[in-house]
Amino acid sequence: MAKLFTLERTVLSLALCLPFTNINAKVEFELAGKAEIEVTAYADEGQFPNQDYRTNLSIAAEPEFYWEWNNGDDSFTFRPFARGDENDEERSHGDIREFSWTHVNGNWEFHTGVRKVFWGVTEFNHLVDIINQTDSVDSFDGEEKLGQPMINISRVTDWGIFDTFVLVGFRERTFAGEDGRLRGSLIVDTDRANYESDDEEKHIDYAFRWSHSVSFFDLGVYWFDGTDREPLFQPRIVGGTTVLTPFYQQISQAGVDVQATIDSWLWKLEAIYQDSDNDEFLASQFGFEYTFYGINQTAADIGLLLEYGWDERDESSTRIAQNDIYLGARLTLNDSNDTALLIGMSYDADYHTRSLLIEASRRLSDHWTVALEGLVFKASNTDDAAAVLDEDDRLQLKLERYF
Repeated sequence: MAKLFTLERTVLSLALCLPFTNINAKVEFELAGKAEIEVTAYADEGQFPNQDYRTNLSIAAEPEFYWEWNNGDDSFTFRPFARGDENDEERSHGDIREFSWTHVNGNWEFHTGVRKVFWGVTEFNHLVDIINQTDSVDSFDGEEKLGQPMINISRVTDWGIFDTFVLVGFRERTFAGEDGRLRGSLIVDTDRANYESDDEEKHIDYAFRWSHSVSFFDLGVYWFDGTDREPLFQPRIVGGTTVLTPFYQQISQAGVDVQATIDSWLWKLEAIYQDSDNDEFLASQFGFEYTFYGINQTAADIGLLLEYGWDERDESSTRIAQNDIYLGARLTLNDSNDTALLIGMSYDADYHTRSLLIEASRRLSDHWTVALEGLVFKASNTDDAAAVLDEDDRLQLKLERYF
């Protein structure tokens, strides 16, 4: 609860700073968002204690309240999130995904509050997406993020967009609880997290980014200095039980993302250099996507994807991809129901771990969407951290209601 109160205090402090001038100006209001029911079926019971179930039910809601005034120069967005999970109490949680005010003045944009900022161009792994913390209990693939308190000033010029970020509060990563699936043999005790900085979660982080489009290139270059979003883990005995406690170190990270659009080709690269007291390394994710348009004289498109993830630390890497190959195919029907299918496979060249991902989605009506996701793991090498997922093959169905 203390962490939630800290976020609330940060949000209220930022809200009090909003210069709501011209209060008599016309204000426009919109309400949107979604609610979902999620059903998951596992092929086997889990390999660890308290994972003796093969089905799981979860519900979530994410409304969005949007105000706009001053002819669109000022806007305010509030987007809370809440999930309830049948088995994992750590997955039953709430968050403020966005609580932010935006002011536009010519070529300047000013944002303050809790926001989500995405960086990246690759399909299977986003190395450069460092601003927001991962909400790993809400999504296994790391795509879901926690809201990040920040001040962001953006300047649009003929030479690109220059962004400055002051990140005024750190969010700890979420992890599956004792009864959760898709976790390791040792529980992560988030209540005993440690920090390299004496300021702990109050440490102020900074980031600067330049992005620009030149010819068929979309470019992004950034520098980040602050608390690493990816924790290290330290074993500790608590009440006679060994648990893992997260340790958040201080890092400096420089990164680049490049996408080149050449006819039917999309060439993609994400690369980082990271330095800390613990280590110093380079890592990259790169590849391409080639799209066949109008298959058999229809509106359907098929895209073929190939990516490679590399980390110079090899087996000592704490990241997902240290020597991994990704293959995929994306089918988009371009019909009135937005029907889409993605099939992706990964292969770890060091540990010979394999996985298969299938994602399908279709709009049922103006307000309803159905999505299906399948995950299959083959990780027999116990030296690979992914071996803990070997009994977690699953099929997940989501029914979403947009409003």
